[in-house]
Amino acid sequence: MLDHLTFDQLSEEQKYDHFMDRINRDEKIEADDWMPDDYRIALIRLISMHGISEIMGALPEKEWVPKAPTLHRKLAIMAKVQDEMGHGQLLLRVAEDLMKPLGKNRDNIMSDLFTKRLKFHNVFHMASPTWGDAAIIAWLVDGAAIMSQTMMLDTSYGPYGRALKRICQEESFHAKHGESLVLSLAEGTDRQKQMLQDALNRWWDALLMFFGPKSKQETGHTNVDKNIKYKLRTKTNEQLRQEFFTKYIPKIELIGLKVPDKTVRFDEESNTWHYQDPDWNEFKQIVSGNGPKSDDRIRLRQSSYENTEWVREALGHVKTAVV
Repeated sequence: MLDHLTFDQLSEEQKYDHFMDRINRDEKIEADDWMPDDYRIALIRLISMHGISEIMGALPEKEWVPKAPTLHRKLAIMAKVQDEMGHGQLLLRVAEDLMKPLGKNRDNIMSDLFTKRLKFHNVFHMASPTWGDAAIIAWLVDGAAIMSQTMMLDTSYGPYGRALKRICQEESFHAKHGESLVLSLAEGTDRQKQMLQDALNRWWDALLMFFGPKSKQETGHTNVDKNIKYKLRTKTNEQLRQEFFTKYIPKIELIGLKVPDKTVRFDEESNTWHYQDPDWNEFKQIVSGNGPKSDDRIRLRQSSYENTEWVREALGHVKTAVV
């Protein structure tokens, strides 16, 4: 068809068929390419949530920068916080390119965050009261994030995949940081070991929720199904959760911690981990901005955004003058 007609001459249905042919051939879609509206909206939703989660995810650990037990740990966690903020800024730039045809920009993303219309990962709504929490975040929360991000490295949207490649390289260092923290506490005093176990107990349900609820495959009715259809991701929430169990439950037990779920067991016949489902109604409340630290962290981010308004205005004036 394209041999005889220019792309603009095609009907919307023909453009869609051509787009899906590209997706099915594993071609990469770029920001200036034609794309269906629901593909664009799915990308904006996914990348905005990811970018904001990176920024909001730095806040629980930011609280421990001044309280880290040694200078070495202080420098390490400070560098990690800086990395996460950088990841967020990189991803929001990718999202902005997708939003331009809709007449929207980063201000719309931030407005949606402040009014709780934009969701971010449930784990970043939680409190981190002890150094043990900082260790569990760096080890298990980042471990779960790496699984999700590496799963999307071959995403059909080229700019997102290229951003993820850089992010995953840096996240691998974060994982080593988390392992170091956890091993130090696990090999420490009885009080330190208990601090780590208590933190694991607090975070276990949140870790299960991180991947999201199970979805019905191939129905096209959920965001996950749509993302799989468009090859934005390749695995379901439950597949990722099962991989998380396989990788981390043996490690948790190896360092002397107990998984805070007596029902957890591996069924060799079905090659599946069985576990106690978390409260998914609680999950919906948390990601809707009603978690233990939601208001505090959103308020902190809003205050920071408002206090730096003058910088954005100054840069806008400079850009106008150059043009």
